[in-house]
Amino acid sequence: MVIRSDGAESPVLEDKESPILPDKPSRVKYGELVILGYNGFLPPGDRGRKRSKYVLWKRPDPNGVKRSKHYVVKTPHNSQAILDSQQHSISYTLSRNQAIIVEYMPDEDTDMFQIGRSSENPIDFVVVDTVAGEKNGDSGKVVQSTISRFACRILAERANPSVARIYAAGFDSSRNIFLGEKATKWQEGRDIDGLTTNGILLMHPQGSFCGGDSEPGVWREVSVCGGIYSLRESRSAQKKGRADCVSQVEEVTNVLQDGTLIDLCGATLLWRSAEGLEKSPTKDYLENLVDKLNAGRPVCPVGLNTLVIPRKSSYTGPDGGADKQQPYVYLNCGHVQGSHDWGHEKNSHTRTCPLCTKVGPVQKLCMGIEPAFYVDAGPPIFFAFNPCGHMATEKTVKYWASVMIPHGTNAFESFCPFCATPLEGFPGYVRLIFQDNVD
Repeated sequence: MVIRSDGAESPVLEDKESPILPDKPSRVKYGELVILGYNGFLPPGDRGRKRSKYVLWKRPDPNGVKRSKHYVVKTPHNSQAILDSQQHSISYTLSRNQAIIVEYMPDEDTDMFQIGRSSENPIDFVVVDTVAGEKNGDSGKVVQSTISRFACRILAERANPSVARIYAAGFDSSRNIFLGEKATKWQEGRDIDGLTTNGILLMHPQGSFCGGDSEPGVWREVSVCGGIYSLRESRSAQKKGRADCVSQVEEVTNVLQDGTLIDLCGATLLWRSAEGLEKSPTKDYLENLVDKLNAGRPVCPVGLNTLVIPRKSSYTGPDGGADKQQPYVYLNCGHVQGSHDWGHEKNSHTRTCPLCTKVGPVQKLCMGIEPAFYVDAGPPIFFAFNPCGHMATEKTVKYWASVMIPHGTNAFESFCPFCATPLEGFPGYVRLIFQDNVD
């Protein structure tokens, strides 16, 4: 356990499970946050608070906060609430000479977790910008991040672990949140609220995420106080979207659901509830699917050599050359073959499939091994994303191909959840056809 200077305890991160002693009660798990674009781990390896997945455990002692009082000040930076490092507060600057300070008091009923780019102590889960495609060495770094240093916070109910609410912005090392004069903010009666510069966007799935029958929902924005609004005209526009009341039957809230997507403007997180994860396939199950597929000894119809599906990407064989057992998929037809030169034309990235003569690109196959992204356990019928070649169950591939992820200031695109490569063509995936195996 790591005790921070603010007295909050940082939850143990699931890397290697430690045995639970018989006389020690089992820990309560709220859920997991998983970054889209990584196949189970960060390229350099998961370290401390910077990793591809973060597990939210019930804390030994609550550290949540709730709103207590607010008042108007002329010099916010000199106010007592801002100067007191033990006092949580949010400062809404209205003009150079006026601001509204909202003080927060300890809440014994909730645990707070904070997410952002900063590596300072208040941040529990450090998230950096996701780069599309394979990530090796320094290739995954960006010059200028668009993720806020203190992006958002989650408050989970200790008495009801299935309820976790998300709010835009997080408290800094001085336990303050500042919304400057140019930040989007508004008053309704005696209440005040606002949005962060690039916003925190949410998308709740329609239906049960785990089961393979859900559909993508509508993207909305969450405010500093947890209100839900339609999207602004552009990511950092000054004018907020309309308050979102879809209907009295379908009320949209900031309560996270299993499968909720959280976009930080540079990285997108998937929320998996503890209950949902219990119904999801495990990493061992997925590896067993790969083993069964390999046990069928699929062969290359040209070289007649046995192919082996890798659990993670591999660029070269043991001798430094192309791995002859590495399977490749012809993305226009789905036929899986080994490495060969048949049908390859010089100065061209396309090849002719020797089985059906369709011409198109070819890509290495690799198993999508992050279990949180799977919407079902599925029968052993595999599909692969186009163009990256990550393979998964049919319903999983089809679901993610239908999800449009925020990109840039006001664009959306669908991409592979295992590497964040934008999908190409329609429908963005292909069914895999193996030789000498049950396909």
